[in-house]
Amino acid sequence: MKKWITAFAASASATHALAAGGAIGSPSAIAVLLFLAVISITLAITWWAARRTSSASDFYAAGGRISGFQNGLAITGDALSAGAFLGLTALVFSSGFDGLIYAIGYTTGLPIVVFLMAGKLRQLGKFTFTDVVCSRLSGSAIRVFSACASLIIVAFYLIAQMVGAGQLIQLLFGIDYNLAIVLVGVLMVLYVVFGGMMATTWVQIIKAVLMLCVGGAITFLVWKQFGFSMGALLRKAVEVHPGKDAILSPTAFAKDPLSGLSLGIALMLGTAGLPHVLMRFFTVPDAKAARTSVLWATIFMNCFYAMIFVIGFGALALLRTHPEYMDAKGLLIGGSNTAALHLSHILGGEIMFGLVSAVAFATILAVVAGLTLSGASAISHDIYGALFRHKTADARDEIRIVRVATIALGLFAIALGIAFKGQNVAYMISLAFSIACSSTFPVLILAIYWNRLTATGAVVGGSVGLLSSLVLTVLGPAIWVKVLGHASPVFPMDPPALITVPLAFLACVIASRYWAPTESTPGDLRHSSPHRGKAQLEANQAG
Repeated sequence: MKKWITAFAASASATHALAAGGAIGSPSAIAVLLFLAVISITLAITWWAARRTSSASDFYAAGGRISGFQNGLAITGDALSAGAFLGLTALVFSSGFDGLIYAIGYTTGLPIVVFLMAGKLRQLGKFTFTDVVCSRLSGSAIRVFSACASLIIVAFYLIAQMVGAGQLIQLLFGIDYNLAIVLVGVLMVLYVVFGGMMATTWVQIIKAVLMLCVGGAITFLVWKQFGFSMGALLRKAVEVHPGKDAILSPTAFAKDPLSGLSLGIALMLGTAGLPHVLMRFFTVPDAKAARTSVLWATIFMNCFYAMIFVIGFGALALLRTHPEYMDAKGLLIGGSNTAALHLSHILGGEIMFGLVSAVAFATILAVVAGLTLSGASAISHDIYGALFRHKTADARDEIRIVRVATIALGLFAIALGIAFKGQNVAYMISLAFSIACSSTFPVLILAIYWNRLTATGAVVGGSVGLLSSLVLTVLGPAIWVKVLGHASPVFPMDPPALITVPLAFLACVIASRYWAPTESTPGDLRHSSPHRGKAQLEANQAG
C-alpha cells in the first residue's frame, strides 16, 4: 500500500533517482521557449486579474463572477496535479491495472460527496471553510480551530508540492534545486498578492485546458502506434512486462484490503475537506452554478483519468522496448515518475517533450498558488479579520493583511522546500488527505445537516480527528518504518482514515450531546424557510 501513497506525491518521491541520473538531458530550445511562454501567460493573467480586484469579495472569491463551466475547469485544475499526471502514469507503468483503481478515489468522491454540499456551501458561507462552519456555530474557539485545521492541511500539502516542484524542474531543465524552489515561490506570491482568486482561478482554468489537451494528444498518438486497437496495446504491454497477465487485474487491495478501504475513504472524503477546493464554491454566483461546476469537473476528471490509463499502458508497452531511456540497472532514467515525459519524447520528439514539461510546470504553479491563497485567507480573513478586528475590520485593511500573509507563506514555503531537499515527503500528501477527511470534513457535513451540533462538539470532534490522524500516521508504515527505520509499524493501517473518520464523527456527537451547553446557531439552511434562505444568499452575495 505504501507504493500508492508514494506515487501520489509523484515528483516528491524521485529524489534518489534524480541524484543518480540527473536531468533527462540538457534542455532544448523548444522546451525553454515553452517554459518561458507558460510563465509569461500566467503573469499576464495576473496583471489582468489585478485590474479587476478591488474588494474583499474580488480577492477571496473573484467577486462571485465565475460561471459553473469555468469553475468546473478550475476544480479540475485543482485535482489534476503533477502527482496525478506523473504519479498515476507511473503506477500503471509499474503495476498495470492497479493504477486505474487509485484514480477511482477522486472520480467517485467528487460527485458523491460534493453534490451533498456544493449548493449548501454557496449559501452558507462567503469566502472560506471557516465562514461555512461559523455561519452555524458561534464563538471564537470554532473559528480558531477551523482556521488552524485549514493551515495545517495547507502546510503539509504545500511542502510536498514545493519539494516536488524543485525536483521536477531540476529534472526537466537541469536548474539548481534551490533556484527552482525560489522561482516557484516568487511566482506563486506574485499570482496571489496581485491577482487573488481571480488570477488563481484563471491560471487553474488554463492549466486544466492544457492538461486535457496534452493528455488527449498523447492518448491519440499512443493509439495510433497500435492501430487504434486497445487490445493490441494491452497485448504488447503483457508481452514486455515481467508480471505478464497479472498486470490486467487488480492485486494491491487483495493483499491489504483494510488499508485499501482506508485509502479509498481518505481520497473520497478528504477531497471534500481540502480548504483550497472548498473555496472554489464561493466563486460562482449561486447554488445552481456550484452544482453545475461539480458536474463539469466530474466529466473532465473522468475523461482525464481514462486517458491516464491509456497513457500508462502506452508507456509500459513502448518504453520497455527503448533501452536508451533506461539506466545501467535497467530502470527508467529519472525514476518511474518520468514515464509520461519519456513517452512524450518517443511520440512527438522535442516539441511534445517541451510541451509536456511546460504543462507540468504550469500544473505546479497553479496548485501552489491555490494552496497559498487558501492559507493566507485563513490568516487574514478567519483569524485577523474576524478575531482581532472583529466586525470592525476594514476590507482594504484585510486585503493588505492577506498580501502580507501571502509573502510570509511564500518565504516559509521556500524555506521548507529547501530544508526538505533529498527527503521522501510522500507521506505529507497522505497526511493532508487524512487530516482533511478526519477533521474538516466531519465538522463541515455535520454543520450543514445536523442541527444539534454545537461549537464545543465541533472543536472536540475536529481536534480528535486531527490529532488521531497525526499520531496514527506517525505510528504507521509511512513514517514509523519508511522514515524512522523501525522494523514494523505500531499501527498497521496506512492511511488511518478507516479509524479516524468514525472517531471524529463520534466525538462530535458525544461532545455536542453530553458536554456542551445549549448554544445559539446563527443560521441553519437545512431548516430555514425558502424566503430566509434566499435572503441569506442575497446578503452573502452583497457581502
